[in-house]
Amino acid sequence: MMQHSLSIEARFRPEVVERILRVVRHRGFELCMLNMTPRREAESINIRLIVTSKRSVDLLSAQLRKLMDVACIEIQQLTSQQICANAKYQVKEKKHDSEKSGFHLVQR
Repeated sequence: MMQHSLSIEARFRPEVVERILRVVRHRGFELCMLNMTPRREAESINIRLIVTSKRSVDLLSAQLRKLMDVACIEIQQLTSQQICANAKYQVKEKKHDSEKSGFHLVQR
């Protein structure tokens, strides 16, 4: 199975994350990581997903681009070194986030 990193810029709406996650699930991708941060200069958010699947990531990106609130999608296929680095980053980020209020990172 291949892991891919998706960086998504979307309009900040209450339902946008739910719509993105529904498309990920319906297209047969497994969510490994989710990180969402608001952009201060505009009413938009940056969402970073790491997904895994045997399917082509182009199938997922084509469906995500159809969502009205999605402005931009960047895709990167992860190598085994990047997967290990992301796992270490997630552990450090999780420790850092536990000191803040709210949730910023979801790890499976």
